[in-house]
Amino acid sequence: MINSSIDNQYMQLALQKAEEAYGNGEVPVGAVIVNQEGSVIASAANSTISTNDPTAHAEMIVIRNASMKLNTDRLDFCDLYVTLEPCPMCNHAISLSRIRRLYFGAYDKRSKHINNTEKGNIFYKPEIIAGLNEQKCSKLIKDFFKKLR
Repeated sequence: MINSSIDNQYMQLALQKAEEAYGNGEVPVGAVIVNQEGSVIASAANSTISTNDPTAHAEMIVIRNASMKLNTDRLDFCDLYVTLEPCPMCNHAISLSRIRRLYFGAYDKRSKHINNTEKGNIFYKPEIIAGLNEQKCSKLIKDFFKKLR
């Protein structure tokens, strides 16, 4: 279910985290987990470079932090907002944590990772809402990679 005003607010929080990552020289991806009451449980920015951890994607960090905060490995009452379409690793973590809904902003046009959920590569598929604030999310990613060239 999309409540565009509220969902846009949560995606804006994820964008703030992505901008934080950008400022730190990281690929600008941000993520936020919200419970069914609308409370933000956790938020995170990509930090693979600063932590020397290739798994430190925003989605992985935010799922880990939310699970620890709530003392459960099941987040089936939570929604995840992320600025970029999740990669296969993050998709699998989303499946394992049983996130209720996945909202993402920019599509990863090179690999279309979310299609992994369509092919049955994972055992649990959340409801997926794609393209939320797509232009802002895409612009941040494009600007980051232009800067590198």
